[in-house]
Amino acid sequence: MGKVYLVGAGPGDPDLITVKALKCIQKADVILYDRLVNTKLLEEAKEHADLIYCGKLPKLHLMKQDTINHLLVKYAKQNKIVVRLKGGDPFVFGRGAEEAEVLAKQGLSYEVVPGITSGIAAPAYADIPITHRELGRSFAVVTGHCKNGQPTDIHWEQLANSVDTLAIYMGISNLRFITQKLMECGKSPSTKIAIIQEGTTDSQKAVTGTLATILSIVERHKIENPAMIVVGEVVQVGEKLQRLKEIHQHTISSHVVEAN
Repeated sequence: MGKVYLVGAGPGDPDLITVKALKCIQKADVILYDRLVNTKLLEEAKEHADLIYCGKLPKLHLMKQDTINHLLVKYAKQNKIVVRLKGGDPFVFGRGAEEAEVLAKQGLSYEVVPGITSGIAAPAYADIPITHRELGRSFAVVTGHCKNGQPTDIHWEQLANSVDTLAIYMGISNLRFITQKLMECGKSPSTKIAIIQEGTTDSQKAVTGTLATILSIVERHKIENPAMIVVGEVVQVGEKLQRLKEIHQHTISSHVVEAN
């Protein structure tokens, strides 16, 4: 029998792939990869590897999960090394556990290769620490989208009152619901919030505001999926660091002009 590697490709920047994940890609006979995987990583595949796109768009699955499961089993039984390449981490909203269960039921060999998840990486690239000694001593990762659309089955009241920072995945389409729910559950309208679109990539775009103002800001800047939502006072650290960078850059530019 072959072996299946459930591999996290990281959040978008190809340099953030782990060494082990890269080795898996290089030795794979078959790679089934998701929409958010940076395709530059596929250049590391060996010459005759089969590359199979399993992309899923919001509300549109180009390949159903049952088909993906079938292919994993099929190729593993053909004695092939199979890589299931997922954006971020395979066990963070990646359905990796479901695929592992299918393989385990078939008695097939598999291994999980963790990846850097966007809930930590995207804020970091925007200078926002997910934790901070003074502003955020706890954080939770939350899905902003459920099977039926709005994440109504999330325990928003507990999250609003017991966790300092929320990293919300796949929540842009439900941003109005999320912000209103958090305020209804006790979060102040002035609570800081950041939205990071296409985090860690060359196309990254980040905006900040408050629970009360972020909807208009997102609309004005045309922020779209894929995007990470960060709710909490740690956002102000990113804002401060950005201001310091701008001041420093302005000082450097002024010195250059004076020198000329």
